[in-house]
Amino acid sequence: MSGPQFPLPQNEPEVSFRPGSEAAAELSRALGQRDVVEIPAVIGGKRYFSNDVVEVRAPHDTQRLLARIHRPTEAQIKEAIASNKSVAKDWANLTHASRATILHRAADIIATRKRMTITAATMLGQSKTVDQAEPDAACELIDFLRFNAYNAQRVHAEQPMSVPTAVNRTDWRPLEGFVYAVSPFNFTAIGGNLTTAPAIMGNTVLWKPSEKSALANWIFFEALEEAGLPPGVINFVPGDAELTTRVALSSPDLAGIHFTGSSAVFQSLWKNVASRVDAFRTIPRLVGETGGKDFVLAHPSANASEVAIALIRGAFEYQGQKCSAASRAYIPRSLWGAVSQEMRERLATLKIGDVANHDTFMGAVISQASHQKLSRVLAAAKDDSAVKFVSGGRTWSEPGYFVEPTVLEVSDPKHSLMQEELFGPVLTVFVYEDNAWNETLELIDSTSQYALTGSIFCTDRFALHHAEKVLVNAAGNLYLNDKPTGAMIGQQPFGGGRASGTNDKAGSHLNLQRWASPRVVKETYLPPREWTFGA
Repeated sequence: MSGPQFPLPQNEPEVSFRPGSEAAAELSRALGQRDVVEIPAVIGGKRYFSNDVVEVRAPHDTQRLLARIHRPTEAQIKEAIASNKSVAKDWANLTHASRATILHRAADIIATRKRMTITAATMLGQSKTVDQAEPDAACELIDFLRFNAYNAQRVHAEQPMSVPTAVNRTDWRPLEGFVYAVSPFNFTAIGGNLTTAPAIMGNTVLWKPSEKSALANWIFFEALEEAGLPPGVINFVPGDAELTTRVALSSPDLAGIHFTGSSAVFQSLWKNVASRVDAFRTIPRLVGETGGKDFVLAHPSANASEVAIALIRGAFEYQGQKCSAASRAYIPRSLWGAVSQEMRERLATLKIGDVANHDTFMGAVISQASHQKLSRVLAAAKDDSAVKFVSGGRTWSEPGYFVEPTVLEVSDPKHSLMQEELFGPVLTVFVYEDNAWNETLELIDSTSQYALTGSIFCTDRFALHHAEKVLVNAAGNLYLNDKPTGAMIGQQPFGGGRASGTNDKAGSHLNLQRWASPRVVKETYLPPREWTFGA
């Protein structure tokens, strides 16, 4: 590959927002901004405003209107696909360095001029504290941009062996068609990756962001435009999910889907593509990172305080609304007394409320639907003789959708609370007998349909090694003596298997390879002039 060589990036450092600092004052000003943002669809560089408007309100303060989304029509979504197609050849013909420079420029724009704006938008629109928003909307987003540019370079550098009689090369072509990117509400950075990972490999992208994260996603899209992304390469269509998906999947030019969200939705997309696979110009690539029922396992050799802290942070940071969040735990009886006591004591001090307050630990869950679902689950648990409340259990809906961090203990390790993804601040614990380590490993592996993240707390090296082997397929990202959340770009490429997705490892070269269709070219120096062998 010719052109400049981009160096291995460093992870973007977090900004400190300690009270009294200039960063805290700047963020406070951004949080205090009361202008309502009008979010259009953007197709081929042109902004489209409509009468089909959806309001974006802060989940922790539902009286506060943040933005209005102007959803595109069916005709406009089709126009966006046509726009993707019209610019595809020119975008593919650019050098990798040209595309990478745009991503680096966007990263620098986010790191400087738009840092406070996008962090504040993530805090308000997605109800994240600054301790959750800054690592997401700034650091991880920046890392995705820089590492995708670097890792694409690695992909292009992967070349076959040549021989004295011929030269061989691999052309890392983009897919033949557009990529449909569907991003979730919970991480601003994911929208950046779902779109720019295919784009850096030369693909054009139809982007449907979640309505709940549309404000922060819109700020990122504006950064891409400022960085020089050509019109039509990524078209921003914050449309109705069912309509946008139907139009995208009805196009013969659909070449791939890059998805993060629920397992049920991804499986539905897969079935729909499969049902009409012969209608597409090329067989679409489907890359998905979906749900999780992530486990924490403690061995009797573990430290009780370390386990308790990992459970609190792993289960309740960002209200448990991470696909990697600790949702089920297996604690030996010898440790449970100390672990449960420390959890009760610490959870009693955690503050829930306005994410703008620096001492708030948890904001609100994302929507009324999520709040109602979690309220029903907790109400049912109170009437269930197989469930014991260790801590929490309350919900309230003023001024926003709040759910208290809740720890439940179940007597049945196969209880639905140990199997079903709730996507909220609810942790379910099964207490196992100390001598049942092997049986517990088998239980963990067989209980859930998901296989995203998990963590094992253990200082017995033989037991830890055995657990890694038994749980080899139970998690795509396994953490030893650490909580199961907080994967860093470049350090822990992310993704899981089973019902948790295709395990294509976001933030790595493995993901980028899915967005290329390699062509191998052999050029022979002196073709034979005789048909017989040995001539």
